[in-house]
Amino acid sequence: MQHHPVYHQFAKQIPPNVKTLTVALSGGVDSVVLLHLVATYQALNPDVKVQAVHVNHGISPHAHAWQDFCQRLCAELTIPFNAISVTIDKKNRQSLEAVARELRYQALVSVTQVQDVILLGQHQDDQVETFFLQLKRGSGLSGLSAMANTSEFEGRILVRPLLETSRASIEAFCQQFNLSHIEDESNSDVKYDRNYLRHQILPELNSRFAGFNQCVARSASLLREQQTLINEIAELDHQSVALGSQLQILKLLALSDIRRRNVLRYWLALHRCLMPSYAVLAELVSQLQSEKADANLVIKLSAGKLRQYNQLLYIVKDQVKLDDCKVDSNQLLLADGRTLLLQQGEGVRAPFADEVVTVQFGKMNSLIKPLHKPGRNTVKHWLKEAKIPAWQRDAVPLVFYNDELVQVVGFYLSALHSQNNGVYWQLV
Repeated sequence: MQHHPVYHQFAKQIPPNVKTLTVALSGGVDSVVLLHLVATYQALNPDVKVQAVHVNHGISPHAHAWQDFCQRLCAELTIPFNAISVTIDKKNRQSLEAVARELRYQALVSVTQVQDVILLGQHQDDQVETFFLQLKRGSGLSGLSAMANTSEFEGRILVRPLLETSRASIEAFCQQFNLSHIEDESNSDVKYDRNYLRHQILPELNSRFAGFNQCVARSASLLREQQTLINEIAELDHQSVALGSQLQILKLLALSDIRRRNVLRYWLALHRCLMPSYAVLAELVSQLQSEKADANLVIKLSAGKLRQYNQLLYIVKDQVKLDDCKVDSNQLLLADGRTLLLQQGEGVRAPFADEVVTVQFGKMNSLIKPLHKPGRNTVKHWLKEAKIPAWQRDAVPLVFYNDELVQVVGFYLSALHSQNNGVYWQLV
């Protein structure tokens, strides 16, 4: 197997000095071939650790049989196996393919470490199909570049070592070495756009034009090279207009139209937002340029909104509902993943034995006289003075002793309860 052209094509894509390889194993012909190639690679490089991960989407009635097949295959090859079940939200406005892909990636992240290499089985025919799907959507360079041989996802390195190998070569390899694999019945259903291209459109084009797939794949590669150059320009513009995670609106509007759109796309991609349409970006710029533009500006994204406040443009992700809760330990895990820790130092007095300590949210009319601040006023007043956008204020934890507000976490301590050798809550 190690002398086969498919293996040579695979091996040259593996990063040097790799320590761990994680194979995304669906059980289909592509991933089965990939797993056998990895097993061969490990035999030649015994210091490299290998594991396989099967993500069970639970869509097909055969899903558990496929998982069992993958487990048996890994046992035969003595490769550690992980199976992860995920649930697809069918109400999600994204395509089934996009939702499933995101869930797969998150599952792979859950069993890997930062800088680990994850191997994906996409091949040249997949690349061509992706190109045409992006063309159908009216995508620009970024979309038409299709898939990269190597990319990054949450600190992991995603490698597609078969991206320059045709489906026919993979199937021939599978047949030559008598490798068993599963067939997903949905792959033949032409109601899905990818399958329609695969079974009805691309065979005709390849029949008419010799080497058509290879030419399309080469074009995608050239477009990716041009996109890389554009990204470098976007990175420079982003450095000039960004302030933390936000964009400075006046500096953004000073850019030319094309560079403005480019840096907006770069910024959204940086924060892992699904890319909005050209029309949505145009509407955003139009509203920002309007003399009537104010903090009420709202541009909806697939999972959040774009909003402005104090001449800054914010990405506001869909927020988790935070409920008031009683505190009975020195640590409190909030519903949005943040943690409150009780610390010692300049703060407020410790609660009396008969006082109930609670963390509450959204009580904007609660009154507090902050330490080192004149006067007593509402939480809303003080957070507005601190230039905290309205949509962020309800997520600020408020610590109460009975009905008395003693701390606006991250901002203010109550002067009436302050103590040099006291306690305070900190968000981590």
